[in-house]
Amino acid sequence: MPMTGQEMLVIGITLIAMSLILTNALRADVVALLVLIALGASQVITVEQAFAGLSQPVIITLFSLFILARSLEETGIVQWIGDRMRLFGSKSEARLMLAVMLAAVALSFFMNLVAVVALLMPAVMQAARDSDIQPSRVLMPLSFGSLLGGMATYFATVNLLISSILVQQGYAPLTPLSLLPTGIPIIIAGIAYMLLIGQRLLPHRESAVSGVSARSLSRSLYEVYQLDERLWEYFVPPTAQLVGKTLRESCIGEDLGVTVLGIWRGQQALLTPAPEEQIRANDYLLILGRQERVAHLRQHGLQLGRDENGRRYDPDHDYSVDLTEVIIPPRSTIIGKTLIELHFRSRFGLTTVALWRNGRSYRTDVGKMPLQVGDALLMVGNAGHIRALAQEPDFTVLQSGHAARPRRPHKARLALTIFIITIFTALTGIIPPAEILLAGAVAAILTGCLNMDEAYRAVEWRVIFTIAGMLPLSTALIETGLAARVGDLLTSTFAPLGTWVFLGALYLVVMLLTQALSSQVTVIVVGAIAVNAAVKAGIAPTIAAILTAAACSSGFLNQVAHPVNVLVTAPGGYRPADYPRVGFGLMVVVFLALMFGLAVFWGVR
Repeated sequence: MPMTGQEMLVIGITLIAMSLILTNALRADVVALLVLIALGASQVITVEQAFAGLSQPVIITLFSLFILARSLEETGIVQWIGDRMRLFGSKSEARLMLAVMLAAVALSFFMNLVAVVALLMPAVMQAARDSDIQPSRVLMPLSFGSLLGGMATYFATVNLLISSILVQQGYAPLTPLSLLPTGIPIIIAGIAYMLLIGQRLLPHRESAVSGVSARSLSRSLYEVYQLDERLWEYFVPPTAQLVGKTLRESCIGEDLGVTVLGIWRGQQALLTPAPEEQIRANDYLLILGRQERVAHLRQHGLQLGRDENGRRYDPDHDYSVDLTEVIIPPRSTIIGKTLIELHFRSRFGLTTVALWRNGRSYRTDVGKMPLQVGDALLMVGNAGHIRALAQEPDFTVLQSGHAARPRRPHKARLALTIFIITIFTALTGIIPPAEILLAGAVAAILTGCLNMDEAYRAVEWRVIFTIAGMLPLSTALIETGLAARVGDLLTSTFAPLGTWVFLGALYLVVMLLTQALSSQVTVIVVGAIAVNAAVKAGIAPTIAAILTAAACSSGFLNQVAHPVNVLVTAPGGYRPADYPRVGFGLMVVVFLALMFGLAVFWGVR
């Protein structure tokens, strides 16, 4: 039977949307809204169906979960989990990897995966420093642990979406406990693989922003060696005696016993400068040394600190500085803007001296480069300024000593009680999950665990609008019969080869598509097709939904397969080849554990 005009139109809209997302020509949320407009304007679906995505229970569930998770963050529950993780995993790489993955799994049961990784990263980095373990040994396990946890919980975004697609097609939705029978074996097998095999495949590599890295100069250095040395920033005025001399000729290190770690020169950063590097007028020197020793630099005409407001030297002021690594998270609103456009230096009082992107370090004109998701920035400045930056949701500060502190620790028990009651009630099914989760979010606000402005900031609006805009595409696939047509093709091709071959082929197709598109977009595009094909092959729609959700969460093969991989790539110093080397085996293990769960608990034969 030939394709109808509407089917061809839906195919065209889908291909254009996928191309725009794959090439990063437009943001995913903008593409989703364009899809919504195109489907409604072309009358492929009705206007009511086009805008129905905004009123779906999955949208209410998602932003309620965002608010509840932020209440745990604001009251210190998440920080407490991170601290326990550090204590359990101290001094042993295997123990730390286990602790990191268990913490990621636990939080992923109820929180957005990107938020889990962003919140745990500072604690993971500090635990690695305390145990003298390279970040590359623990950050990929953190990312993969969050993905494994997402396969076992009803509250993961992908799982909520596939449940909504089941309802669209007239089937019963997933229950809050539907994914546990397959999810628990996946988690156990995945963690076992990472401990026994994955650990051997992980790279031994420093943080991406190497040279003068925040890791090697972190507060733990002073604690371990019991040094009184600190970092200082000195300005070299044109009248200074050292102008024109090399570092060797200046005898700074020989006479004072201090170390010049970096030179900021205009728009350029010279990290670990050579002894032959010449000191020039208007340079800023980053110096490691004891206070009484660096004070002698004033006798050479150098000025301590930055004097942008005409401030005179105050002996009682703390002029010491610190280094920190900062990541641009996927949810950041500053993506595409430059540090100069943000007036970053004047706003936060920090100097950005290096940027790591796509395996390359940039140290010149960093302020003029439009920021991208996953960029790692090495910054220097006053510790108080770094702590202030950590409060900004657009940046993730990796040094736990500077990380944002909970604003309401006295509300921790109350927030935890509300959260437990809400989740338990949702799991029982007594009240629909969307209703009880919204009630829990409102309760957290009314009891002061967070205020309304913080609740608005907690919601990942990009995720919300991406889903609300793309859900009508799933409706169009069903209404036009395109999902049934493609489902028939999959069924006729693979079903005659047996149930296991059919499920394996379905998993492989969805998993490969996920490596290129986001998991949320993938599940919307293929969810209806996968369910339709499975039903025609004699497989229960719930089983198809569980398998599709697991495949969409299997973003193990490249750094762009899921935003959590993007987050850990730069601080872990990972290269593109690292992900398939570690992730391919994990993908196989996840698939086998999934098949085991479907056979044992869902009766697949």
